[in-house]
Amino acid sequence: MNKVRNLQEIKSNQQSKYDEIITYLGQDNGYWLENDIWDIECGVFKVVEYKVNSKNIKFDFIKNTILKNEIKYYIVYSLKNNYLSLSKVLNEQQYAIKYLINYIEKFCSNKNSFNDIVIENSKWKLFLVNEGLNLNKKQEIHNTTYKCIHNALVDFIKDFYDDREETEKDIWYSKNIKGVKKSATSDRIATSIRFIEIPLYYREIIKRYFRTIITKKSWAHCVQILNKLKFFFNYFYSNGYTDSFIETLNRDDVEKYLYHIGNERKEKNPTETSKYISYVRTFLEYIQMAQYDKAPKKEVSFLIFQDDIPKRELNKDEVKKAKFIPEPILKQLDNNIMDLDRSQYIPIYILLRETGWRGTDILNLRYHNCLEQIWNSKEEKYNYYLCGEITKTGIAELKIPIRDKVAEMVQKAIDKAKELSTEENNPKKYLFNTYEGKLKGKPLAKQNLLATIKRLIEQKDIRDVNSELYHFRLHSLRHTRAKEYVEQGMGISIIQQILGHQSLQMTVHYTTVTENTLYEKWKNTEDLELFKVDTTTNELIEVDTSSTEGENLIRYEYVKKNLDAVRVPFGVCFKASKLPCKQQMNHCLTCASFCTTVENIPEYEEEIEKVKSQIEISNRCGRELWAEKNKQYLNILEQTLEKVKEHKLVHKNSKSREDIV
Repeated sequence: MNKVRNLQEIKSNQQSKYDEIITYLGQDNGYWLENDIWDIECGVFKVVEYKVNSKNIKFDFIKNTILKNEIKYYIVYSLKNNYLSLSKVLNEQQYAIKYLINYIEKFCSNKNSFNDIVIENSKWKLFLVNEGLNLNKKQEIHNTTYKCIHNALVDFIKDFYDDREETEKDIWYSKNIKGVKKSATSDRIATSIRFIEIPLYYREIIKRYFRTIITKKSWAHCVQILNKLKFFFNYFYSNGYTDSFIETLNRDDVEKYLYHIGNERKEKNPTETSKYISYVRTFLEYIQMAQYDKAPKKEVSFLIFQDDIPKRELNKDEVKKAKFIPEPILKQLDNNIMDLDRSQYIPIYILLRETGWRGTDILNLRYHNCLEQIWNSKEEKYNYYLCGEITKTGIAELKIPIRDKVAEMVQKAIDKAKELSTEENNPKKYLFNTYEGKLKGKPLAKQNLLATIKRLIEQKDIRDVNSELYHFRLHSLRHTRAKEYVEQGMGISIIQQILGHQSLQMTVHYTTVTENTLYEKWKNTEDLELFKVDTTTNELIEVDTSSTEGENLIRYEYVKKNLDAVRVPFGVCFKASKLPCKQQMNHCLTCASFCTTVENIPEYEEEIEKVKSQIEISNRCGRELWAEKNKQYLNILEQTLEKVKEHKLVHKNSKSREDIV
């Protein structure tokens, strides 16, 4: 009777959804629904985990049947879909839920479903403190599970009851939005965007704005943007501003916000600090251009100036943060990598070294489309390319060449993945997949790869310059590979494409070289007599200084580099640039005795092309004087050629040779 009475209290539009919960809990012969104490050693739990405080999950203390079944549904669904581990539920979740039920009985006793319950973070925190839970240095609840259980459980149930389109809701889950750019290795539990903290008056325009960016930017980027906007709204509302403050926003209001940012973010990362202003300005600019009804009336460019945004870290500062693996360490790692105690991570390391891609990009490779052969018309053969999605920068498919030996290794991994994979254990076709356990169907974890390499470092006693075991960071492989590309002379735009950078600015961070490479490059070019310049390619060409031809060439290059070089008929005129010369530009073309006819047109055309080439070289080398004088000569050539084509014969003194004689 109590169950029937409670069911009648559920809103009519929730009844069918609640029936789904009952049906779901009826799985496994009704074990979940009929039992209020779950024994993890019974057959219904397929995986028994260790390091647990209890072997039972208890719900017998929950008096309200509807709340109890909703909690059961949250637990079972999360366990079956690997959103929660069994040890997490046993050691933390079930105890945190007890506090949550005590809170509801004290403050929400008239509520019969989590769909109708709203819990404020501040009130929940105060309740836990009064219950004896400790605060950390930041004055937050020390245990994250206890701190967030109300959001996790209540949001989950509210989302289940809400049948609207995902982007109409106040909480968006990435799994329910098609086209979201999200890393395959990210934590599935932290995949919601919550608009609940946004003031109700502005919530809809924020959601409307996010609908325009949610599939264009990465999920992580969208989370960052929302956090900065929450900070923006929190500042104004906590300082006495009310609904419609954005519409009447003025420069004075913005200056107060900027002052607050300056104090709040003092001595903190300037790049991150800039986002508290730039993200807000981008949002305001968009809603103003899109003519949202709650957009600022004053033009945003007069509210937030470009100079208001703190300077991002300089490239040199970013380079200092880019950790490059020292060459002796790198050689030891490369030479010993086949000794990793978990062999499945060997090909991952090799691909990280080969490509310079991020760990998440390698782990996101899919066995059905990650290797491709593309015809090379120059070499007349097929070359292997690695193909993958770069989620951070939104590149749907990036293809980069790899060596045949690496391609052979990838093909073996593909064959193995095809052999082991089923729709149940690898539905997304990951190349490096977890085939069993709580993470089944997900790619291998970066943390496990890192731990495996650290064990290798200990085993092989790989030490740094201070004789300490080397502290390895996975992302250092990316930085190191980028630097190798630079040192090997690869063009910066090619490196950008291989690494999957969104802009050249990011790639420039890696354009540094080791001291050894710097020395070698300097040694090759320190003496002018060791090279000449190929003017068609701008490359350095070594010269054999022991030969007569080489010595003459060196003298010629030196003269061309340091003196004034002007193209004249049948050669080049050299003189010191500071010395005047009456003859240099006084070519036969301007002489009164000079005569030319249509027979000379091919010579004019050939000379014009040579002078144009000389001008191009002059501009490229930054020799403005060369260029200017050669342009004067070019002008004379073109004018004379035009006269020849028009008059057939040009003779300066207008007299025939016969008359002169």
